Amino acid sequence: MINFQTSPDQYKHWKLSIAGAVATLTMDVQEDVTLAEGYKLKLNSYDLGVDIELADAIQRLRFEQPQVKAVVLTSLKPRIFCAGANIYMLGTSSHAFKVNFCKFTNETRCAIEDDSRHSGRRYIAALNGTASGGGYELAIACDEIYLVDDGNSAISLPEVPLLGVLPGTGGLTRLVDKRKVRRDRADVFSTLAEGLKGKRAKEWGLIDDYFPTSKFQESIDSRVGEVVDVKQTVSLRDDAEASDLKGSDTSQTNSLRYGIKLNPLQVEVKPAGRQYKYVNLILNREQRYADVTVSGPEVAPQKTVAEIELAGDSYWPLQAYRELDDALLHLRLNEPEIGLVCLRTHGEISNVIAIDETLAANRDHWLVREIVLNMARVLRRLDLTAKSFFSIVEPGSCFAGNLLELMLASDRSYMLNNPDELVEIMTSELNAGALPMSNGLSRLQSRFLAEPEKAAAVLARTEPFDAAEADAAGLITFAPDDLDWEDEIRVAIEERTSLSPDALTGMEASLRFAGPETMDTKIYGRLTAWQNWIFQRPNAVGPEGALTNYGKPTQAHFDFKRT
Repeated sequence: MINFQTSPDQYKHWKLSIAGAVATLTMDVQEDVTLAEGYKLKLNSYDLGVDIELADAIQRLRFEQPQVKAVVLTSLKPRIFCAGANIYMLGTSSHAFKVNFCKFTNETRCAIEDDSRHSGRRYIAALNGTASGGGYELAIACDEIYLVDDGNSAISLPEVPLLGVLPGTGGLTRLVDKRKVRRDRADVFSTLAEGLKGKRAKEWGLIDDYFPTSKFQESIDSRVGEVVDVKQTVSLRDDAEASDLKGSDTSQTNSLRYGIKLNPLQVEVKPAGRQYKYVNLILNREQRYADVTVSGPEVAPQKTVAEIELAGDSYWPLQAYRELDDALLHLRLNEPEIGLVCLRTHGEISNVIAIDETLAANRDHWLVREIVLNMARVLRRLDLTAKSFFSIVEPGSCFAGNLLELMLASDRSYMLNNPDELVEIMTSELNAGALPMSNGLSRLQSRFLAEPEKAAAVLARTEPFDAAEADAAGLITFAPDDLDWEDEIRVAIEERTSLSPDALTGMEASLRFAGPETMDTKIYGRLTAWQNWIFQRPNAVGPEGALTNYGKPTQAHFDFKRT
């Protein structure tokens, strides 16, 4: 069982240091500390355990160190930044693990870009040595890339020429979409196993600059100083404006300098599930489906920023969504034969709506902003999970506001239509775009692409919807009455779990992201389709495949027919 919880005092592969407004994330992978046997993490290569620590560090910077304006990623290994994903680990892993590993590492890199885009931190990749494969993909997720010019260090994406696979975490898409490298140059770079060194890499836009060894650290420090000064000036100005608006001293905004602690999640592990405070996961392994129930706030929520800060990581929208995130990751990596997840909620709709009103009213406060952004990332994790999702709306449910997004993210929804029982759903301001999908749209916008006026009408309504009204508004898939309810749910589950999981994964990935294309949807769509295909092709993983024979004296032999 893979555990996704960690903390800086438990890190084996990263060192996180904070100096005022600057954080340094230093990679120092311990080659013998692996998640499985049969490989060593040489040359700062990584497995999932290394990336779990990186994801944790990024999350902690956002919540525990909001004063940080610049994050430097570098390495303690001489002449090597990162050799990318460990090839021997990939070569001995199951197909499902390889694909989910690639998905998680890309979500981590997307978290870096999300932090930069929404929270204003500047990520600087200080490549003190060679960065190849996933190592360069980590760098390209940063805002700026600087390479040491020592006559040896280079950047490369060698997966196509050496392994017969693709860069697994969006490197090709980020080259042309993010860094806007010319297609012909990207073609050459991506088929050049040895990569490119400083001068040519800069000319082609693959890095921002390069510095000689003797001036490398000085140059990085200088650039970080420029970033921090600019960010600090903006922050101080914002503080002053906030103080003027509130007509008080800066004590209200001094909280920008102090974060909250993310404590370990408390979870009771059971043979058939996991019980958190607000999330309950029940595994029906023989039937290949799971029930996930999210409980809403137990009481009227905190309403002031001071109360939210005092609650810290126990504040419902932060704790509940951290628990849901952990449950989703557990399902992905540890329960591969679970093909369907039935989503349920339990609680008072009024409490969920009150939470959303508080979040919307305080959206400019750093902690509230980070909480909402985290909720959005968890919901996108659900969107991108290769499992079917059905929402079950029944008496006692609280699919409202932010929890309504769970229903809108589902592949289908079933809502009991019984006049004798209270079954309702409700929208809030957060459904209007605060929790966007990877395509940049809200889930309501994606649902009503052909009829945007329906999304507007749904959001304009301030009263709950009963089953008949929800059905008429196009918010649910089916509204069985109480006589058919149990049978319809049972049959739907049995039918879904009897279908080909491969076909369902392809179908769901094609249907979930209607609307415009973004860099994220391109990366995830191509990852799902191409890596799923390539990781099963003999040219990569067959007895004579490139990935199978990497590091062996045996040369790869390809079937040269194009398909």
